Amino acid sequence: MSDWKMKRQVLRAASFLMVLFGLLAVYVIYLSTWEADDLAKNPLNMRMAAARADIVRGSILAADGQVLAETKKDGTRVYPFGAEMAAVTGYNGENIGSAGIEGHANQALLGLTADMSRLGPLTQLLQSDRGNDVKLTIEPKAQEAAVKGLGKRRGAVVVLDARTGAVLAMASTPSYDPNNIEANWKSLSSQEDSPLINRTVQGLYPPGSTIKPMIADAALTDGVTNQKEIFNCDGVLDVGGGHTIRESHGEVHGRVDLRQAVTESCNITFGTLGMRMGDDKLQKAFSRFGFDREIGDEILMTKSHFPDFGKLSTGDQAQTAIGQSSLLVTPMHMALLADAFANGGKVMKPYLVQQVITPGGTVVHEAQPAKWLTATTPEMAAVIDSLMEDVVTKGTGTAAKVNGIRVTGKTGTAENAAGKDHAWFIGSAELSKRKIVFAIIVENGGGGGTEAAPIAKNIIESLM
Repeated sequence: MSDWKMKRQVLRAASFLMVLFGLLAVYVIYLSTWEADDLAKNPLNMRMAAARADIVRGSILAADGQVLAETKKDGTRVYPFGAEMAAVTGYNGENIGSAGIEGHANQALLGLTADMSRLGPLTQLLQSDRGNDVKLTIEPKAQEAAVKGLGKRRGAVVVLDARTGAVLAMASTPSYDPNNIEANWKSLSSQEDSPLINRTVQGLYPPGSTIKPMIADAALTDGVTNQKEIFNCDGVLDVGGGHTIRESHGEVHGRVDLRQAVTESCNITFGTLGMRMGDDKLQKAFSRFGFDREIGDEILMTKSHFPDFGKLSTGDQAQTAIGQSSLLVTPMHMALLADAFANGGKVMKPYLVQQVITPGGTVVHEAQPAKWLTATTPEMAAVIDSLMEDVVTKGTGTAAKVNGIRVTGKTGTAENAAGKDHAWFIGSAELSKRKIVFAIIVENGGGGGTEAAPIAKNIIESLM
């Protein structure tokens, strides 16, 4: 072989090796940048497992400083509020992993920042032997009122600060005691009532009439109706194909405008609006209010389930507009819907972690409220907010009235193919220094006005 041919083959081999090294370098950069956070948080990361063994896990605190989770001197992780705060704290176990804030804020509780977790053995030189404390937005009085309101019934309650998105209460029943969850894991994970599910963000339910404020907004925005139009409710609506929609309990509302239709929760009016809007306008409304989006960060919310827009019959359009058909949503998202009308059209991004505090008392993270989306105009939000106020002052939600407080709301009684109707109530309340929004569901509770609205009243009073 000639020298020239030999040099050409060496050059080819060298070029091939350079390409391989280049690809390897790109892959290492990719892992250390884009994938770094996910790899650091991965439960199979042995570096994290080794770190846990040497670090005293930080505490989880409520907004007022009360301890929600802490590690005792003997290494035992304890939860003073037990089942009452389980939907918030979650759990942390050697054999079962972690959930809730224990899972989301795991690195902070171990004192590891995202940057430190990438340093390998050098982390041990920089790290304290105690993790950071994580202070939440949760207010124990509101959480207690929510849990007591639900009692032994299955359901969920979400309470948010309307102007910041701070989660003030997040209750899910039935619950579990994180103090002994590992010992009871087998029985808890096999129970039919699913106590391990956080219903506030993982439970999917038909929203029933609580969706009507959004439909009213969409119908007015798209010019499908106006506030002066009169609808004739004789208790029955023909939706085609030999099917009808009826008012609950055989009610007949007679001649009503949109305000009265919201106040009395008239199915005939909103079924009519749903058919007028059709698939495109209905789908656009759900998208505008974020029902097709995820929140992210510490709020890992299950996606909504929609009807097959584009293929709906007029009957399905009418059913969707009254919160039925195959529409399913989470309580958290219904609280965000309430926020749109209470907060001038803006929906704030919900969050739980307010601060991360080092053992020395230094705040290394402070939450900054952020807008999630703009769902509607300030003018339209004010209109719908006014309609929802009438629901509480003289409509189906009077059980949520609180003396001296402006309360808005919308009741819902959602039909449930698997049993008794679900009871809903969403709305807002203007307190002395802030405004709150909330969503409440009582599974198989029946009427939202009688079963869910009183819980809202108790929560409001707990925060006054």
